Amino acid sequence: MIPKEILKKVRQIEIRTGRLVNAVFAGRYESVFKGRGMEFHEVREYVPGDDIRSIDWNVTARTGHPFVKKFIEERELTVLLMADVSGSGYFGSRDKMKSEVMAEIGALLAFSAIKNNDKVGLLLFTDGAEKFIAPKKGRPHVLRVIRELLYYKPRGRKTSINSALEYLAKVLKKKAVVFLISDFMDSGYERSLRILNKRHDIIAISISDPREGELPDVGLLEFEDAETGETVYLDTSDRFLRSEIKKRRSSFIESRNRAFRSMGLDAVEISTDRPYVKPLILFFRMRAKRFR
Repeated sequence: MIPKEILKKVRQIEIRTGRLVNAVFAGRYESVFKGRGMEFHEVREYVPGDDIRSIDWNVTARTGHPFVKKFIEERELTVLLMADVSGSGYFGSRDKMKSEVMAEIGALLAFSAIKNNDKVGLLLFTDGAEKFIAPKKGRPHVLRVIRELLYYKPRGRKTSINSALEYLAKVLKKKAVVFLISDFMDSGYERSLRILNKRHDIIAISISDPREGELPDVGLLEFEDAETGETVYLDTSDRFLRSEIKKRRSSFIESRNRAFRSMGLDAVEISTDRPYVKPLILFFRMRAKRFR
């Protein structure tokens, strides 16, 4: 039996994201993500203006009149939400933790997908694949996906994007749109990501918090690494220390984005101190222009 408070939270997420889907995202989603290709629909008589390359010569020879093949776009997609549930996600200096923002974005994308009759699946990972839900259609299935995004209790605390990508390569056989949602506080995954991006359409959604790069000047503070449990004391009144942390964070982001660009990977950056709707809309607009 699912606790009432969990059902209530899932319902709140459904209402909030459902409004966004209906008002903003549904049309953009459909225009941005294409189907797997063209499938045969019917044969009909040729009319002036038809492309002669579409003539069905077998039917034409049999009937004595020119006929053409008609094709329609196969719209149905497989969408896979690949969400990082490692310890670093349970941090937030604003109203929401990174993990909560990840869950809401996943819900928004999932509802956009089912509104367009696409299948949605889920892979939760830490230092390995934790839970895989095979892609399916329908609202009940999407609500299950959202419940897992919100309330799954991971076994691991560390992060291995590489292990998750290798697992996904084994279980995801058909071409899919993969949303990789993470803070990307990891390394050594670039080769696997490059290989998988050749088979699937991968979009990297990076979630960050402003305090990861900018510390307040409030004196001595104790910090705990959410993935290793290690603690350290830092004197935040030290100007050089604050500057060094900011530089390292900037270098990390530049290196990550440079790697994404080299792979031809689409990427969206989300911060917990700003609404996530605007960056997603800008991404949809940019991608729609590219695929016109």
